[in-house]
Amino acid sequence: MKFTAAQIAEILEGKVVGNPEEEVSELAKIEEGSKGSLTFLSNPKYTSFLYTTNASVTIIDEEFELDQKVSTTLIKVKDAYKAFSTLLEYYNQVKLNKSGIEQPNHISKSAEYQDDLYLGAFSYLGDNVKLGKNVKIYPNVYIGDNVKIGDNVTVFAGVKIYSESLIGNNCTIHSGVVIGADGFGFSPDDSGKYAKVPQIGNVIIEDHVDIGASTTIDRATLGSTIIRTGVKLDNHIQIAHNVEIGEHTAIAAQTGIAGSTKIGKNCLIGGQVGIAGHLTIGNRVKIQAQSGIGRDIKDDEMLQGSPAIGYSNYNKSYIHFKNLPETMNKIHQLEKKINNG
Repeated sequence: MKFTAAQIAEILEGKVVGNPEEEVSELAKIEEGSKGSLTFLSNPKYTSFLYTTNASVTIIDEEFELDQKVSTTLIKVKDAYKAFSTLLEYYNQVKLNKSGIEQPNHISKSAEYQDDLYLGAFSYLGDNVKLGKNVKIYPNVYIGDNVKIGDNVTVFAGVKIYSESLIGNNCTIHSGVVIGADGFGFSPDDSGKYAKVPQIGNVIIEDHVDIGASTTIDRATLGSTIIRTGVKLDNHIQIAHNVEIGEHTAIAAQTGIAGSTKIGKNCLIGGQVGIAGHLTIGNRVKIQAQSGIGRDIKDDEMLQGSPAIGYSNYNKSYIHFKNLPETMNKIHQLEKKINNG
C-alpha cells in the first residue's frame, strides 16, 4: 500500500517541505532508507544521516533547522518521535485490517458475533461464545464454551482460550497464549501419589491488556484469576491459579508467579523473576530481573537478588561480594601478623 507525503502529513497534522506527491510504501531506519521508504529523525546523534539518506520522506521536528540541502521530502511535526509512533500504529491497523470468515472453521450455532468479525481458517468457536465489535481472530485459534470477548480485541494465530474465560475491550493476545488451562492443583495422599484437585474457576482479563506470545494464565481453583486493566505481559510468562495482577503493572519475559499471589498497581517486574505463592505485593513495586520473591512486599519497595533484598542494599552487598577474595586475603595477612606477634 502506498501513501503520499501529503496524505501522511494530513494524518500527522504536519507540514510538507518538498514534493507532496512523493510516494512511500515501507518504513526504514534513517541510515538504511531507500527509494520508496519513510523514516524519521528525533535523536540528534543521527542528524548526519538526514543529509545522506535515500529515504523518499523523512519526518522531523518542526523546530529543526537545515544547514545543508537534503534530497528527501520532509514532513515537519511538533514531535517526530511521537508522530512516527502514531504512524506505526496507523500502519499496523491498516496491515491487520482483515475481515470476513475464512473456511474451514467451526462456529457453534449458539455463538454470537458481529458482522465485522474476522475469523481465520481452522478456528473454533464453542457453545455460547459471545464476541464484541471489531474482533479479529487469526487462524488456528480455539475459543471454548461460554467465553466472552469484548470490542476491539485481536487474537493472533494459535491462541487457546479455555471455557468460561472473560476478556474485556481493546486487548491484544499474541500467538501461542493459553488462557484458562487448569491450575497446578494436586493433593498428595498417604501413599505418596497425587490426586488432582478440580479447577472450576475461570480467568478474567479486563480492558487494554496486552499478552505476549506463549504466556500462560491458569484458571482459578475457585473464583477467578484476574488480570486488571492496562496490564502488559511479555512473552513466556506463567501466571498460576487465583493470581491477581493490579492495574497498569508490566511484567517482563520468563517470570513465574505462583498461586494466589496478589500484585498491586503500577508495578514493574523484570525478566526471569520468581514469585512464591500466597503473597501480597504492594503498589508501585519494582523488582529487578532474576530476583526471587518469597515474602510480602510493601508499597514502593525496590528489590533485587534471590532471595530479594532492598535494591540499594543489594548493590552495596554486591560490591563487598565482588571484592571478597581480596578482603579475605587481607584478613589472612592480618591474622599472620597477629599470630607472629
